[in-house]
Amino acid sequence: MSHDSAYAPASIPGIPDYPAEATALSDGLIALRRAIHTDPEIGLHTTRTQRRVLDALSGLDLEITVGRDLASVVAVLHGAHSGPSVILRGDMDALPIEEKTGLEFAATNGAMHACGHDLHTVGLVGAARLLAAHRDELHGSVIFMFQPGEEGHGGAKIMLDEGLLDAAGDRPVAAYAIHVGPGPRGVFITRPGPACAGSGDLTITVHGRGGHGSQPHLALDSVPIAAEIVLALQSFATRRFDAFDPVIISVTQLDTGDGAINVIPEQARLRATVRALTPTTVDRLYEGLPQLADGIARAHGARADVQLEFTYPPTVNDHATTLATLDCLRDTFGEERVLTSPVPMMGSEDFSFVLDEVPGTFLALFATPAELDLATAEFNHSPRAVFDDAVLADQAAALAALAHARLEQARS
Repeated sequence: MSHDSAYAPASIPGIPDYPAEATALSDGLIALRRAIHTDPEIGLHTTRTQRRVLDALSGLDLEITVGRDLASVVAVLHGAHSGPSVILRGDMDALPIEEKTGLEFAATNGAMHACGHDLHTVGLVGAARLLAAHRDELHGSVIFMFQPGEEGHGGAKIMLDEGLLDAAGDRPVAAYAIHVGPGPRGVFITRPGPACAGSGDLTITVHGRGGHGSQPHLALDSVPIAAEIVLALQSFATRRFDAFDPVIISVTQLDTGDGAINVIPEQARLRATVRALTPTTVDRLYEGLPQLADGIARAHGARADVQLEFTYPPTVNDHATTLATLDCLRDTFGEERVLTSPVPMMGSEDFSFVLDEVPGTFLALFATPAELDLATAEFNHSPRAVFDDAVLADQAAALAALAHARLEQARS
């Protein structure tokens, strides 16, 4: 079932009918999204996308700065009246994936906007245009955070280090980000508390003693020790942590080098991705994983080196801000288009760095084209993932409404 902004009420006192106004911008937003989709960039230096954003924001009377160590854009809209500031985030980078969607505007340069960041960027451009048109009604400022390097490069952290929180002159009181995903087009979903897992990289190297494959009793074989650790990691995740505060440890790489097949290797290395939902659980992983791996290795007379680094912390939505977010979206788009998720996602998101500093909400907007079967729609990061840019107007309207409503709330 699809949903269109034409059906949306706008009943928040003092908040414009942003869905109706965004509809008038829809064609231009779709054209910009497709231009960005055709020309994806990876990592921190998304300079062509940055230029498109700057061109799209020209004429809006924004206070704009660009990043030093990444191709970010921070654009500040100062309202006509004094008040606090809020952050709206849109990420800009793509993935190193060869696109297989068959779209007429598909990328052909070996990269792909397989996670919908092209929509996030353009939805934020739309929000800037909507809010700029209502500058005279705003009691405070809006910081538009156009961020590269979300896909594993920690772009949000770099933007914070470069002074994002000082962009409007005072510390923001709220931050919001919308992420598209597969599901019934036009439906928003979020939850208070943990929204996405933190993401860690685990490397365990078992140090044994090499030898001839025909004489294992004269060596100290690192391979079965590593295999035992792999199995123990699964029990560790399922038996040492509450099922309602889950941990995922997925071993994705096993390596003993490229020696001859009849040589028992000195070392065996395994690598895993680790996911956790709360800072307390992350702390327990830092303590428990080295004990587990080295304990097993020492039981066999070997030793294990353990390296664990959580690159992204858990994404935790502020409780009060998120309840207000759900209310605002229901008032703006209707009850049937806004859901409260019963569980977090185990994927990770570097908006978590912002939410560690500012109370806010990370939410999803379902964007599967109406003609596709929801049961088989490809998930984010698939080379065949397709998102309907018809949601851009509602994405822009939602961001604008959330910012405007939060500034209005601060007045009371």
